[in-house]
Amino acid sequence: MSTTSPSPRLIPITADTIDAACAISVRPDQQHLVSPVVKSLAEAYVHPGVAWPRLIVDGDEPVGFVMAFLDIAWNPSKDPTDIRSGIWRLNISADHQGKGYGRFAVQAVIDELRRRGATRAYVTYDTGPGTPAPFYAGLGFHPTGELSGDQPVAELTL
Repeated sequence: MSTTSPSPRLIPITADTIDAACAISVRPDQQHLVSPVVKSLAEAYVHPGVAWPRLIVDGDEPVGFVMAFLDIAWNPSKDPTDIRSGIWRLNISADHQGKGYGRFAVQAVIDELRRRGATRAYVTYDTGPGTPAPFYAGLGFHPTGELSGDQPVAELTL
């Protein structure tokens, strides 16, 4: 993987970047909160029209992984017009946390969603010790009161 830009950016997962993406690992105390990148890539493979996986790099260095979900019917049996997009997965490498890469990745996904015409962004997250809820709240996401499985849903108006 050879790049020239020194600032953080998102790049597609390709044959050249897959090993770097799979090597991204969060801190041990966070592993119960987020699935590993390899699971995200498997989900992206089986949901190719929905998943938008990207490696977060700074210069030549992989620092994280983000995957958005795009234009899914949230609850088609109740309201097939309730189409949503947002953050599906965010993994920042343990060595690179606290440096703004998570905020950068969320903003980059939001920019992509706006480009695609979205007016809201959504995220779900695990609760309990170490929950990322305060991180997302600090970015302007507000709980909707809904659950996706056992995870709260939060929304950001774009």
